[in-house]
Amino acid sequence: MAVAPGTHRASVPADSGDTLPLTQPFADTTAAEPRMPDVSVDSIRALYVQTPASLSGNFIGMVLMASIFWNLAAPAALFAWLGVGVVLWLLRLAHYMRFLRQPGASDVTLQAWRKGWRALVLAQGAMWGVAVWLFWGLGTPYHLVVLILIVVSYCLGSVQLLATQSKVFLAFISLVLLPTIVRIATDTSQPWHWQLAVVLTILFGLTLLMARTYGNALGQAIALKRHTDELAAQLRVEAGIAEDARRAAEAASRAKTQFFAAASHDLRQPLHAMGLFAEALRQKSRDPEVAALVNSINESVDALEGLFGELLDITRIDTGGVDVNPAPVRMRDLFGRLRLHFEPIAFEKGLMLSFHGEQHVAQADPVLLERVLRNLVSNAIRYSDDGGVLVSCRARTTPQGAQLLLQVWDTGIGISPASLPRVFDEFFQAQSNRPLEAHHRKGLGLGLAIVKRLSALMATDVTVRSVVGRGTVFSLLVPVGRAPRVTLDASGAASAKAPLGLTLQGRLLAVVEDEAAVREGLVVLLQAWGARVVSFDTVEGVRAWLAGTTAESPDLLLVDYRLPQGTTGIDALVAIRSRWPQLNLPAIVITGSSLGGHEDEALKHDYHLLIKPVLPNKLRAMIAFKLGVR
Repeated sequence: MAVAPGTHRASVPADSGDTLPLTQPFADTTAAEPRMPDVSVDSIRALYVQTPASLSGNFIGMVLMASIFWNLAAPAALFAWLGVGVVLWLLRLAHYMRFLRQPGASDVTLQAWRKGWRALVLAQGAMWGVAVWLFWGLGTPYHLVVLILIVVSYCLGSVQLLATQSKVFLAFISLVLLPTIVRIATDTSQPWHWQLAVVLTILFGLTLLMARTYGNALGQAIALKRHTDELAAQLRVEAGIAEDARRAAEAASRAKTQFFAAASHDLRQPLHAMGLFAEALRQKSRDPEVAALVNSINESVDALEGLFGELLDITRIDTGGVDVNPAPVRMRDLFGRLRLHFEPIAFEKGLMLSFHGEQHVAQADPVLLERVLRNLVSNAIRYSDDGGVLVSCRARTTPQGAQLLLQVWDTGIGISPASLPRVFDEFFQAQSNRPLEAHHRKGLGLGLAIVKRLSALMATDVTVRSVVGRGTVFSLLVPVGRAPRVTLDASGAASAKAPLGLTLQGRLLAVVEDEAAVREGLVVLLQAWGARVVSFDTVEGVRAWLAGTTAESPDLLLVDYRLPQGTTGIDALVAIRSRWPQLNLPAIVITGSSLGGHEDEALKHDYHLLIKPVLPNKLRAMIAFKLGVR
């Protein structure tokens, strides 16, 4: 499958410079921000650093296209397309070799080179757009699905690098996707051609929105970081104004954290809507081509959400935005939440997810400890194709006193001895003795780096042992705690397997969501599962419905946290529950912010929290748990 220009899937050292594009702002949206002289130069150098991965992806994509359509396409058309592709590929290789020969090229020279680099990238985008016109309609439906997947993955993969250059990205994705959409829409010989064209058009718009939000967020974040660094340097030089500079730096850091919370919400909204619409399309069509495309879209949504979540986490830790508040943690409650989240994922892969030692109580920060175990369990499931994953908690006596040994075991591919010392480094992905599958390579290589830093904040250390081909175990020690007197039993029925086929026939669900696309996607999906739905976009709309004579008590409340006019989903919950106080209506709150702070409200108002984007399988499992569906 083709890889977009600048996309790096292979593991790279943290100091290789390939992460610079993640911190470059949109040229047309941050003109008011102060620019450092080396921003564009560093960005250009980063583009060339990532050129080998981009060239490899393009080469593989051309080989796949040639092999698939070798006996189907007209020889003249196929060879002409391949010839253009090879010429563009060689020109980009020549650009890269020139960069290697002149590593100390001046800023003016690098700026001139960038014009040629952009022209070649756009030419390659046009080449892939032309491929759809040349090869669409040839062969079986399988060939059409493969052709669409190659083009769609090429566009989604381009977000990471080209999103930092808004005009180039818009031109690139237009050259690739617009011809594809027009070709599919005009092909009346294929069933569902209009529906497929609409899906790709929605994907086109959402990808542009994601790229713009992504570029804006990272651009403003790096500007704030540089401002903070300047203030910190001023502190060291000017002792007389140290206190004022320190306060300004702290204010900038707080502003950065608050901005990331808002950016997280805005970016997750279109991702959430995309997943809902894709699943709704699957429910309405049994066409295997549509199902294959929906699977690819959901995998891309999951991957992009994971990338942005890792970046947010590492930024919060680096800026001191994570507080440590040790408290008694019941392992039974913690394991119940982990089971609820990961059991459907493990079940889909045919893995057994087990927990041992639920009777213990730890003394640690509940949020940080859960995040560490979530990252470790997620990695264990990702790198295991058979067998299972075990999360255990056992008492140990150490020189520091009584402690609990927490371990996550898996039967996965293992980590080679050469990679073990570096598994906790940023942007490093361990290599085994066999090639990694596509689902193994997801992420930026930040998951274990986050685990290491969060463990350090809790004054503990994470260790790892592994045998290639047999599995891996991660271990950490936490102090023993005393059981709290009052806890929220969040496990209960959570140990039951999430149903693979949820029916809500006869159930009434109330949805409160201000984003029209997300609200429409939720309503369509819930109705496809058999539910009746009443939906609102504001708290005032909810109150107007409650004041009417036709209001019927819902079986479940599904509300967004952030609503218009300074209101929140909590206001909607309070209003609806006060109308039927005797029913104790169950509720799920969905938010686009992953920076925490909702745990106390969840306990007080008795609801479960989901972070956008919520994949349909996760939403289905949570609804089943709240309604007690078996």
